[in-house]
Amino acid sequence: MKISLRAGERIYVNGAVLRVDRKVSVELVNDVMFLLEGQVMQASDATTAMRQLYFIVQLMLMNPTDVRDASVLYAQHHAALLAVCENREMLDGLAAVDELVGTTRYFEALKRIRALFPVEQAILAGAATHSPFQAA
Repeated sequence: MKISLRAGERIYVNGAVLRVDRKVSVELVNDVMFLLEGQVMQASDATTAMRQLYFIVQLMLMNPTDVRDASVLYAQHHAALLAVCENREMLDGLAAVDELVGTTRYFEALKRIRALFPVEQAILAGAATHSPFQAA
């Protein structure tokens, strides 16, 4: 896989953070877990349940040698989401994410979670418009 990076951009590879000082292309010739800087979510951006799930899985990908604590947190958060979610698309997505995480396919799990962000946003927007506290 060939990846192009801009000057100053970072890439996270198997827990290591690499920053390039000029525009460069990198070819990954073996199987590695990586994230580009633009795919990394900061803790302050994990403001919804799905974004928090993304952040947890991201921790698992970025620190593959120590996923024990993140795995426990993931299991708790995933179970809580399943307990409150009624939307079929969201439930199917969460099942797919769990399968990917279970087989340590964290990058694919992150992609699947990102695809659920609009679904979550629509659910949250619908909940806000159907609030019992809405003005008459």
